[in-house]
Amino acid sequence: MSLHSWLLYLSFVFVATATPGPAVFFIMNKSGLFGWRKASFSALGNITGLFVLGLVTVTGLGAVLKASETLFTLVRYAGAAYLVYLGLMQIIQQPGRTPEEERNGLRRESGLRIFLQAFGVAVSNPKAIVFLTALFPQFIAIDRALAPQFTALILTLMGFSFFFLMGYALLAHQARHWLSRPARRQWMNRASGSLFIGFGLLMASSSRR
Repeated sequence: MSLHSWLLYLSFVFVATATPGPAVFFIMNKSGLFGWRKASFSALGNITGLFVLGLVTVTGLGAVLKASETLFTLVRYAGAAYLVYLGLMQIIQQPGRTPEEERNGLRRESGLRIFLQAFGVAVSNPKAIVFLTALFPQFIAIDRALAPQFTALILTLMGFSFFFLMGYALLAHQARHWLSRPARRQWMNRASGSLFIGFGLLMASSSRR
């Protein structure tokens, strides 16, 4: 890949990962409630999801999804339903009102659960697969080995995503003192849950474009 192409790819990745979306709001919610260390599992789940999406694009499944309107619609509705589900769960979640309840809540919100939820957020949007299917071929030379090129592209994407997600997590971490009151934590849950429901409804009503 030429230097010009590499810089162009970096600019695409920079904009795509710095722009707030479901993954950003998810990690900010977890960081505000549980701290940036626990929220780091969200960043790990997201970049793992990106790696899986990257594999989908290079194995040809992304092209199938891009070509099949029916399959795209099914995956889109499934992803939208998952985001709405996460939003509803956050809205109805009750914040702890005592130190003991807070500690129990922290135990229930395990790192593995946060990781899996973030992974689900990452892979639930079929537009991300279509985006990568359209993006990667522009920067892959067909006369060279695919594996090293894919590795460089996907690791760069994962690195940028992790960096910006943790940046947002650290910003939200600063608000933990403000969120020490149960009423404010409940407001945070309702606000972030409403955003997830909004993302889900937008995904369900939008076209592949």
